[in-house]
Amino acid sequence: MSMYPVESIRNFSIIAHVDHGKSTLADRLLEITGTISKTDRNKQVLDKLQVERERGITVKAQSASLFYSHEGINYLLNLIDTPGHVDFSYEVSRSLSACQGVILVVDANEGIQAQTVANFYLAFEAQLSIIPVINKIDLKNADPERVEKQIEKLFDIPTDECIRISAKQGTNVEKVLQKVIEKIPPPQCNTADPLKALVFDSTFDHYRGVIANIALFGGEITKGQKIVSAHTKKRYEVNEVGILTPNEQPTHKLYAGQVGYLIAGMKEVTEAQIGDTLFLYKQPVEPLPGFKSAKPMVFAGMYPIDQTEYNNLKSALERLTLNDSSVTVHRDSSLALGAGWRLGFLGLLHMEVFNQRLEQEYNMSVILTAPTVPYKAVLSSAKLIKEYGKDQITIINPAQFPDKLSVSEYLEPTVLGTIVTPQEYIGKIITLCQDRRAVQKDMLYIDENRVMLKYLFPLNEIVVDFYDALKSLSSGYASFDYEDAGYQSADLIKMDILVNGNPVEELATIIHKDKAYAAGKLLCERLKETIPRQLFEIAIQAAIGKKIIARETLKAYRKNVVAKCYGGDITRRMKLLKRQAEGKRLMRKIGNVEVPRDAFIRVLKRETDK
Repeated sequence: MSMYPVESIRNFSIIAHVDHGKSTLADRLLEITGTISKTDRNKQVLDKLQVERERGITVKAQSASLFYSHEGINYLLNLIDTPGHVDFSYEVSRSLSACQGVILVVDANEGIQAQTVANFYLAFEAQLSIIPVINKIDLKNADPERVEKQIEKLFDIPTDECIRISAKQGTNVEKVLQKVIEKIPPPQCNTADPLKALVFDSTFDHYRGVIANIALFGGEITKGQKIVSAHTKKRYEVNEVGILTPNEQPTHKLYAGQVGYLIAGMKEVTEAQIGDTLFLYKQPVEPLPGFKSAKPMVFAGMYPIDQTEYNNLKSALERLTLNDSSVTVHRDSSLALGAGWRLGFLGLLHMEVFNQRLEQEYNMSVILTAPTVPYKAVLSSAKLIKEYGKDQITIINPAQFPDKLSVSEYLEPTVLGTIVTPQEYIGKIITLCQDRRAVQKDMLYIDENRVMLKYLFPLNEIVVDFYDALKSLSSGYASFDYEDAGYQSADLIKMDILVNGNPVEELATIIHKDKAYAAGKLLCERLKETIPRQLFEIAIQAAIGKKIIARETLKAYRKNVVAKCYGGDITRRMKLLKRQAEGKRLMRKIGNVEVPRDAFIRVLKRETDK
């Protein structure tokens, strides 16, 4: 590795919207530089997880080192392939910290999409040099001229800087590598400095413990050295260092400016803190600025299907959260579902992918409750402020929702959403956004037939099915991206579900006042279908405080008591029916309804049948 001085190293990432061809371009770059042999099987080589292969998306950023000679000089190029979906923009921002430049890929057919804009600004804020690449020019509907104009209008990049390629067929890809060497600066660091390494990713291996991906910002690292973590202050001995070509390739040493992996006998999941700085024992350095920790946007309860599986699920969760450090985990328990956890995710796709990885990699099947978002309450009662020690509390679980009398206002999280859509769908999309209590902030025509809309959404409104609704309204053409926009005050209430007058606390939800009636009716109807009938009548009600807003009645089973009467006097029939009614009334007084567990699961699971 010493053949490559800092001047001949380039660290870059590939960023783009979902499905614009990042992983395919990465495959071609790996083939051209001889890192992998050319075969027909090279499809998304860097997407290693089963869930990535099945869904055709990248979930985890992957890095690979490429060797390339240009004009007689050997270069070491470190490539990081990043995810394109909005939920994983945290992975993208992390990868960019180890880079000096990016390749921005835009589909020649679809043009600039919402996530292209978001990723461009991530790279722009990090002050990286940007190489625009227009991919898929081999498609018959491709219109690279239009896309070049869009790039110039939105990003101020001159049209002659765009490279037109087809990653699938390999057209012009060589030119991308030359541009990377010319335009992207080498890393600013020196091998003579003391060791300074940034941990930007980590994976867990059952046999070797934690494998940390590191970018060296100074010095060199070799097997046998003693290193210290700036975060945990723990000391380790380096067992192995190397580069990823996408598979691990041990090397003797790693030098400043290079990107590779390190195994140092870290056993505990929490030790390889992402964003941590490693340095040599007794040579402390100023730690690198880490990352903003990822803010969970969606919370869901996770419970084992069988309580005996609790410990297995616990260890599976610990290992998986190492590979995906943006998930937050809190212990939680529920009367109906037993002991479990409250998990915080970056978005809905993130939640689904996490659940799928638990099933595939650890063979765990779990119950996931409907996703909720974190609300806040500004307290006004002195007693509560003293109890909590602060005047603002965050509410994740509806059971902790404080009473309206002791609160001056409730706050709900909001996001700033960007929608890019063909103009013929504007009317439908604006109506959809207004239904979701959104406020329009901006509207910009990118070119003759595409519009960029900006809306301020309450997060609660988009968390379950907004993305699906948007896609179906626009025949799949609209794209959506969002970023956190703080909290705003809202008219929130707690809605209880009563079964025979008794509140069922697992089904309580926090909801906006305007939406309470519809949601209450839906929940009551659902429960009516799932609770088994009894020998007495059951009332299922949705209530806000003392006021009932929706009701469904589950009829009682009844024996035909007049079957033995044939002819005779009507008073005989009436007497039998009256006696039966009295019996039912007595039964209803003393009978209590146990809501079965599978009824909870069916009601609490995501509302797919809307």
